Order: sequence, then structure tokens, then C-alpha cells
Amino acid sequence: MDQQTIFLTLLGMMAVTYLPRALPVLALARRSLPEAVIRWLGFIPVAVLSAMLLPSLIVTEKGLDFSARNIFLWAAIPTFLVCWKTRSFVGAIVTGMGCVALGRLL
Repeated sequence: MDQQTIFLTLLGMMAVTYLPRALPVLALARRSLPEAVIRWLGFIPVAVLSAMLLPSLIVTEKGLDFSARNIFLWAAIPTFLVCWKTRSFVGAIVTGMGCVALGRLL
């Protein structure tokens, strides 16, 4: 590849990354959103995190694993409860790591 192609590729990648983030901010900077939309937008981080997390909990190299031997799936249950009740990121991580360690020990 020559230098011009690499440079144009980088510029294109920058535009594709920056524009979807900047355009909504610019379009909505001086407007107030309805309360229902703001509440709905609050669920997006949870939905994205769940979509990223669920496959790592249940998918193995052999396929879907809902068995009792899947310690990650079992560790996710108390971790979710701790996170939900305490809203503590550190508490959820410590609970999850402790449950996985305990599951491996047993």
C-alpha cells in the first residue's frame, strides 16, 4: 500500500468513528428531550452490556452451555444480584471473581 491510500483510509476511519457521535450532539445541543426519551436512553448502556456479556456466559467452543458445570453462568447470578442491590461496580467485580474462584475450587 502506498502512503496516500493509508492516509485516506485513516481519514475515512476517523470520519466513520467521529460523525455518528458528533452529529447527534450537534443536532440536539439546543433542544430538550422529552422525559420518556431520556428515560429510554438510560437503558441503552445496560442493553449493550447485556448483549456483550451473555454470549461470553453461555457460548463455548462446543455450542451453548446451560449446564450445571458452567461456573461463569452460575457466578453471574449472585454478581447480578449484588450489582442490582448495591449499584457497586467494585462490589460486582469482587463478587463475580469470588464466585468463579469458589466454583473452580469446588
